[in-house]
Amino acid sequence: MAQGPNSGNTPPPGPSSMQSLIGDVLRETSDLARKEIALFRAEMASNIRSLVVGLACMAASAVFAVVALIVLIGAFVKWLATVVGSEWLAALIVGGVLLAVAIGLALWARSVLSLSTLAPTRTTRQVRQDARALSERVSG
Repeated sequence: MAQGPNSGNTPPPGPSSMQSLIGDVLRETSDLARKEIALFRAEMASNIRSLVVGLACMAASAVFAVVALIVLIGAFVKWLATVVGSEWLAALIVGGVLLAVAIGLALWARSVLSLSTLAPTRTTRQVRQDARALSERVSG
């Protein structure tokens, strides 16, 4: 006696049981999708909270760094005033050095941020090579 897929006590799946199975699959898929979306939302909310806290800490650290820099520059001016014998001359020297550094950084940033350096040269070159290869393949 051959044992087939329909042997035993299980009746062959009929149209109503197939519809029931398909309905169950669709319901389960929908539930799974809802649960995945809820998990995604919860995870994104947590990540956004972490991002906001991180950005706030970065902003606070930048404020403290600027204040510390101002205090250190003031201390350096006072020390330099004892060396050169004049507080206004010390402030002028420190201010001049800082101005030169600021101008140098601004000029360097301008050259780095120019439109010609921001253009995607490697991508443009690759697109040209791809277009050439495609045209050779089509014509040849």
